[in-house]
Amino acid sequence: MLHNSKLDPDVLLAKSFDLGHWKGSYGLVGHTADVVNAITTLVDVLGDRLIEQFGLQCTLSELKATARKSAYIHDWGKANEHFQGVVRAKMRKASPKRFLPENPQLMRHEVFSVLLAWDFKEWLEQGEGDFLIALAAAGGHHLKLGGRAGKCTDKLGEIRQSGDDKLHFYVIDKVNGKPQFNRHFHQLLKYGVKALNLPENIRFSKDFKKQLLKQSSLIWSIREIKNKRQNIKDFLSNEWEPDPVFLAVVKALLIAGDAIGSAIPNANELVKNENRTSIKKWIESEVTKTLNEEKLQKVIDTRLNGNQLRPFQINLAQSTARVTLARAGCGTGKTLGAYNWAKSKALGRKLIFCYPTTGTSTEGFLDYVHNQIDSVLLHSRADVDLEMATTGEEDDAGEGINNEGALKLESFKAWGRESLVCTVDTVLGLLQCNRRPIYCFPAIAQAAFVFDEVHCYDNRLFGALLRFLKVVKAPILLMSASFLPWQLEAIKKAVGEPIEIIRGPVELEKQPRYRFNYSEKPNWGRVEQELKNGGKVLWISNQVNTAISVYKEAKTKGLNALIYHSRFRYEDRVQHHRDVVDAFKAENNEPVLAIATQVAEMSLDLSATLLVSQIADPAGLIQRLGRLNRRYCGHAKDALFYDDDKVGYPYSQQDLENGLSLIKSFTGEVCQADLAQWLESSDQEGKPDKQSVLLDKSWQTYQTSLREAGFNVTVLLEQDLKTIKSLPSKEIPRFTVPIPADPKTIKQWDKHKFYPIAPNNQWTYSSELGACEIKNETRK
Repeated sequence: MLHNSKLDPDVLLAKSFDLGHWKGSYGLVGHTADVVNAITTLVDVLGDRLIEQFGLQCTLSELKATARKSAYIHDWGKANEHFQGVVRAKMRKASPKRFLPENPQLMRHEVFSVLLAWDFKEWLEQGEGDFLIALAAAGGHHLKLGGRAGKCTDKLGEIRQSGDDKLHFYVIDKVNGKPQFNRHFHQLLKYGVKALNLPENIRFSKDFKKQLLKQSSLIWSIREIKNKRQNIKDFLSNEWEPDPVFLAVVKALLIAGDAIGSAIPNANELVKNENRTSIKKWIESEVTKTLNEEKLQKVIDTRLNGNQLRPFQINLAQSTARVTLARAGCGTGKTLGAYNWAKSKALGRKLIFCYPTTGTSTEGFLDYVHNQIDSVLLHSRADVDLEMATTGEEDDAGEGINNEGALKLESFKAWGRESLVCTVDTVLGLLQCNRRPIYCFPAIAQAAFVFDEVHCYDNRLFGALLRFLKVVKAPILLMSASFLPWQLEAIKKAVGEPIEIIRGPVELEKQPRYRFNYSEKPNWGRVEQELKNGGKVLWISNQVNTAISVYKEAKTKGLNALIYHSRFRYEDRVQHHRDVVDAFKAENNEPVLAIATQVAEMSLDLSATLLVSQIADPAGLIQRLGRLNRRYCGHAKDALFYDDDKVGYPYSQQDLENGLSLIKSFTGEVCQADLAQWLESSDQEGKPDKQSVLLDKSWQTYQTSLREAGFNVTVLLEQDLKTIKSLPSKEIPRFTVPIPADPKTIKQWDKHKFYPIAPNNQWTYSSELGACEIKNETRK
């Protein structure tokens, strides 16, 4: 059943607006022009760097024409009655109206863009640029094509239960018995003639012509939509073999261009005047901000504080390879060396420093570049970290990290920064079509990259790194305490050109830092003695519940104990992190026992005088040892290891056996070089998962996970719900908690803003201990 399809106000809309506050950008033609202009400016500003960065085989002019064509057709599908009803739903005296979610659209508008553009294929192919690549990019510009919930569906759009069996398109009208273009859609076509130099004689398919002769306007039945969809999918799947990197770059350019183009009507956060050309000036001003030698030297000098660079840090800058590996132990100065490397490799570029966790990225930002160069910290909870670390007077930008508009606005910060410090997801997530990295694409497209703690990557993350190394031809520095033989071979193969390995300072890595002691149970007597001697003890457990039990026992013994694990509200976790780091600072003479979980392996930059740890996998144990005697005191310090009987949470029996084998391999004093040699002589083989939605799929474009699935799910607590409901979306991440939970159980829980709500009768919480499961509390 079709409803009243007359447009009121009489214009094809791309966005909703308040009556009396009209801007041309709200219209379909105006928005299309905005996105075409934005993507044109992006390509012009990035220039040949786009070709070089991704090793593209096409010319810059071909890339530009294809990207512009994708921007031109990307929203054609909005010229349908359902979409026009949705954008008018809250407008007074408007028609048609369609209210979500009760009355969904028959299909997403970008899929209709593909179907409509296909009928104009003969005309669109006559202009410059690759039509099919432009078409695929247009269909995927909302990252919802061919996949759902992270899995491939192979469907060219999903038809919904909309209540209608036909759909009217504002493309053709009959006037005096003759078909002619709808005047609004005709403006869109004329814009294509003017802006893309398409022929004035507009041609479309024979089927389209036949349909027009039968109908007074363009109306497609569900059956016709299904047939069109299947025919296009069959062609794209079976007869089309695009250049995957060319296609990937156009997709990313379109999504970034559409994001900034869509921000133009509300661009007060970006530019102060409403002149549409201002966004061109903004892009030109922001994207061109890059590093020079003076700025990087400022970072280095501030960190050196009058000291000299070590030889290996100097060697990093002298590497002649495009891809360099820094193989150096914890506390040897890799990070400072990386900024010295950037002084020779990142000039005229942006520098993106990638850490494996939010904690390490925050620490790296605060320790090195905050207030030194024009930099930004990007990860899912960066706003929380920075407010906790500053005065609280920073501007509140956007409505929240879970809000799409706010995510775009936050990503735009990266366009204009010289240096970005982020989790690795912000870069490698590009390969799995994650939103943040795609919105940050203009920065990624002209950056040099540093990837820290590479040995900690899981198989999916390391596989993504290998694909990145193969495709991206930028200067790249990989840093790790050790590289396994299979990892080195995989890296060399992916890079496809000579790499250079710079080893850390031998004199530091040969220092006898550790003495290993193993027993089945923990040695509390040794811990108490260390504290009586004024020591700083770090105790690392494999499970949160184990850490809480150790903490409670320490408190019972009257010890000065702190606890740090992942199962806190995020703002509480930030505070616990800071408390632990501050307690271990050299100027703090008070003895302390810090009890933590695996979160300590990378995010804690501290130097303990005694380490207590459960047996874990070898790589994890070496990371934990990196917190012991980190600032070398001149002699070895004790590391006490004891058993973990909870196999599978999270370490397998083989992991635990390998870890115990590492510990028992050494007697006497141990240095970092010994550990690296043991690990690198291992016959362990990884199985990196190198699949990439962005590079391996053609017309499909959808988000999927970059990392392997973990044990935890991020939730809100029922006890916080009353407070949370009164807060803007931006504040919600402060209250999130990762907990282990059965997916079947979580499906039964209520949700708020997409977060499951952990019920009071199953989970309790305190700012001291974190979240605790009421039932089966000893399971993990």
